[in-house]
Amino acid sequence: MHFLGELILILLATTLMGQLFSRLNMPAVIGQLLSGILLGPAILNLVKPNEIISLFSEFGVILLMFLAGLESDLDLLKKYFKLSFTVASIGVILPVVFTGVACLVFGMKPLEALFIGIVFAATSVSISVVVLQEARQLHTRAGTAILGAAVVDDILAVVVLSLFTTFSHEGGNSGLTNNFLLNLLIEVAYFGVVWAIYKFVAPYFMHAAERMDVDYSVVIGSLVLALTMAWAADFVGLSAVVGAFFGGLAIRQTPQYKEVNSSVTAIGYSIFIPVFFVNIGLSMTFASFIKDILFIIVMTVLALLSKFWTGKYSSELFGFTKNEGNIVGAGMISRGEVALIVAQIGISHHLFPEDIYSSLILVIIVTTVLSPFILNHYIKKSTVANTELEPE
Repeated sequence: MHFLGELILILLATTLMGQLFSRLNMPAVIGQLLSGILLGPAILNLVKPNEIISLFSEFGVILLMFLAGLESDLDLLKKYFKLSFTVASIGVILPVVFTGVACLVFGMKPLEALFIGIVFAATSVSISVVVLQEARQLHTRAGTAILGAAVVDDILAVVVLSLFTTFSHEGGNSGLTNNFLLNLLIEVAYFGVVWAIYKFVAPYFMHAAERMDVDYSVVIGSLVLALTMAWAADFVGLSAVVGAFFGGLAIRQTPQYKEVNSSVTAIGYSIFIPVFFVNIGLSMTFASFIKDILFIIVMTVLALLSKFWTGKYSSELFGFTKNEGNIVGAGMISRGEVALIVAQIGISHHLFPEDIYSSLILVIIVTTVLSPFILNHYIKKSTVANTELEPE
């Protein structure tokens, strides 16, 4: 029953901190992220990372990305696919190069430096989604570009990680088999199945769920479909959040999506999503802060700039305005749970020095906490600029 006490603290802290930051005209998600740092080992040490919190957190991010899919416009995603692919591709290469070279300067071996570069290659769009939702920017072309780029980015990061573990002869297996090409074929086949579900399965499945004489059968049916797609994505070596996002897209085209959106929003934001935000903050400690301060500062700056510049200048090449480019760049900064998972894989298989693990986690947390501040700043700046351009 100890978890119930922790859950009460988490829900109270995230609600109060979220309200505080809303009053300050800042995204509530920033307060929720900081709640984790406040409650966790870094400051008050009232809540510690554990299996149940991790489980709630995992379900929270799946629901969050499912909701992002539900609210996405597939036509816009198709329209900006080239931009999304460009942003994602450069957004994987630049962090690997920037942070990898920096690690070499700090005296690490080439393979260690390369792996740390991979840690910072993936983007966690879950934080950006909430900021965009709160600012009503998720349906804009900048918001759509961020969503599309983050999904492609996640897939590319998984491919790069698979390549690394295959050819370095170190670490664990990041796919379904030990054969990289076979893993790639399985992942391509997964997207074929996703297309079939979107085109043929989802409409009939949701119609059948609607005809059942069971309370909330439509919502249960949508969750079964989305969770199955998330589980399948994880099973073939992709991130579960990719499957959840496509599950949301599949439900989006059905007549029942509004009912699903309303119910799942209530389920997610009342308990699971706040736990996800707090869980990110719980990973933060200041144990090696003084000793590794230079490493932390350098890696944080490079992690921020490599993603921001990629999003900004790539989107401007595709005709986005300067303000929109800044929003796309800021939306790609967050590393969150994706980088934490990759770092965990690395430490468990001795792919980088153990003495820098805490500092690496600290950099991931700092970039994740800073990203909503930066994104909110550029959204406000864009709103002000658009207001000034409107005729009186």
